[in-house]
Amino acid sequence: MIKPELLAPAGDLEKLKIAYIYGADAVFIGGKKFSLRARASNFDIPQIKEACDFAHSLNKKLYVTTNIIPHNENIEGLVEYLKELEGAGVDAIICASPVIIDTAKKETNLEIHISTQVSLTNYESVNFWHNQGVTRVVLARELNKHEIKEIQDNTKADIEVFIHGGMCVSYSGRCTLSNNMTDRDANRGGCAHSCRWNYDLYDGATKLNDELSFSMSSKDLQTVKQISELIDIGVHSLKIEGRMKSIHYIATVVSTYRKLIDDICDDLEIDLPKYLLEIKKAENRLTSHGFMEGMTTIDEQLYNMRSENPSQDFIGLVIDYNPETFIATIQQRNRFVPGDYIEVFSPDFEPMKFKVDEIIDEEGNSVDAARHPLQLLKVFIPFKVSKYDMLRKIKQLSWKNTKIEYNNNCVAR
Repeated sequence: MIKPELLAPAGDLEKLKIAYIYGADAVFIGGKKFSLRARASNFDIPQIKEACDFAHSLNKKLYVTTNIIPHNENIEGLVEYLKELEGAGVDAIICASPVIIDTAKKETNLEIHISTQVSLTNYESVNFWHNQGVTRVVLARELNKHEIKEIQDNTKADIEVFIHGGMCVSYSGRCTLSNNMTDRDANRGGCAHSCRWNYDLYDGATKLNDELSFSMSSKDLQTVKQISELIDIGVHSLKIEGRMKSIHYIATVVSTYRKLIDDICDDLEIDLPKYLLEIKKAENRLTSHGFMEGMTTIDEQLYNMRSENPSQDFIGLVIDYNPETFIATIQQRNRFVPGDYIEVFSPDFEPMKFKVDEIIDEEGNSVDAARHPLQLLKVFIPFKVSKYDMLRKIKQLSWKNTKIEYNNNCVAR
């Protein structure tokens, strides 16, 4: 059994570092040019160089998206930009347009991956691009696991498959809804996600939907139950979507799939409910397996069902910890107060819990609430934590039946 690459998204340097620290083998980012997700922070060339250096220091990889569908006015500066990416040390570019692919082949030695925007759904198309010198293809998200296997069995190209994140209402993202409704081109980085807006449906003057609004988009993709089969198929890279997502979302999703992939490849017993519960701590939309088990039904669509309520709130990032005093310095991200029950989430150990007794600000004052974003605060945590560990406020738990024990080294068990 070959362990697949776990590929994570990042919209800025902080998210990139979190993705690697929490278990990604590779990260994909967007630059300031030729990339979808124009509303993400994205990376300039010096930042891409810094990202490459960080990735390579961990023996991991960095890919840069150049996956817009360019119009004539978008071509200017392409050669120079691709050479800058090569000089920065990126491991591959992700492309959707033949002109970008051809230019990269002629002008650079960059490794080329085909974007899901190309909508590859059969092995003949995959082999066409492989014969053009493309190393890897990202398959269309509309394929089921049997079609993925047939493609894998009939090509020498590396296969990459989306396993988690947003889905598009149109075929592999080839959508013009945003163009028509907001004059923002989805295929040149400006998608307004019009499919996710709330609508009322009418037949003439008669309203068809009830008090709930109608949404055209699908549920987000989540394939915890299908990962084992994708590994058995031999998929080379398992991809998470979400360059616009928070560091908490990225850390939670990456860590969950990292541990699941490792457990499967190490032939350990798989506790699927544990992984499904962990994923829900970051989900802010309903999820389904998408097309993975075959053609979708109403159960894979949102329509008039909305959910933006993760089971836990991300409240802070650990900056430092004093093991002698058990005092952690945290950077606040969301409001919390003394008396809240907190779960510490880490790439190094299973989640552990404690109760906030007191919050101390930078001047040494005890405060009644952490209410200022990015403020540095100190809290007592009765077990060892490390930089980049995360604190999550537990919203749904009966603490009457929860027992927390510590050993002599103050490590929860």
